[in-house]
Amino acid sequence: MKDKKVLNISSEVVPYLPQTNQAVNSFKIPKNINDHGGQTRIFMPRYGLINERRHQLHEVIRLSGMNLVINDVDMPLIIKVASIPKERMQVYFIDNEEYFKRRAILRDENQQLFADNDERMIFFTKGVIETVKKLNWSPDIIHLHGWFTCLFPLYLKTYYKDEPIFANSKIVTSIYAKDFDGVLSDNFYDKVAFDNVPTDLISPLKKASFENLIQLSLNFSDGYVLADSETPKSIHDHLSDDRIPGLSFEQSQKEDAFVSYYSNNII
Repeated sequence: MKDKKVLNISSEVVPYLPQTNQAVNSFKIPKNINDHGGQTRIFMPRYGLINERRHQLHEVIRLSGMNLVINDVDMPLIIKVASIPKERMQVYFIDNEEYFKRRAILRDENQQLFADNDERMIFFTKGVIETVKKLNWSPDIIHLHGWFTCLFPLYLKTYYKDEPIFANSKIVTSIYAKDFDGVLSDNFYDKVAFDNVPTDLISPLKKASFENLIQLSLNFSDGYVLADSETPKSIHDHLSDDRIPGLSFEQSQKEDAFVSYYSNNII
């Protein structure tokens, strides 16, 4: 993995958020790649509950200041950055007053999903991609963690398909345990269609269930990881044709599993 560039994108990363399986993986995997000579960068949202002073976040003026159009509304993009203590890893934070100032992650105090999570996902997706473009940092692998990142493969293969910086990037989707029931948003399909994404590619968003979001991500991915011991059966059924190389949960727990998987199956 020496000098290979791996972009990790997640809705949760330690030490900035509690130690869920996803948050730990989103730190542990890039650290292991770094230890083997790879170059990594991590992107996550800047939720209002993240303590900026404690974690020494600071705004990157040269990267901020862009407006992103979300469902026909201009939304300002703010980029902040921090370094994980004792590690040679930088974490970039996507920020916006409307979407991420609230002191919560994806749910309110009653554990109900926020009604605007669909727009937050679109904003996060565009924000990360536009920032990587400004950094002029062309990733060999883009590793996605969690359903909040499920739009990235779609947008990279459609909305941003002519961006040379991502021309050779391979996409890996990590699949975690089912995180919500029902539908994330009734208007998700229309909000993505507004970006002139071909509608025949986004039919899963007509019923934006957890399973359909993962399915959408896998439709445009080059590999997958079963990152929890239990994941929905319907997703396993979708993966049974071996269309793209996968890493089982048991395999993913082995030392240096991702160095081997990236090198032998993805790049």
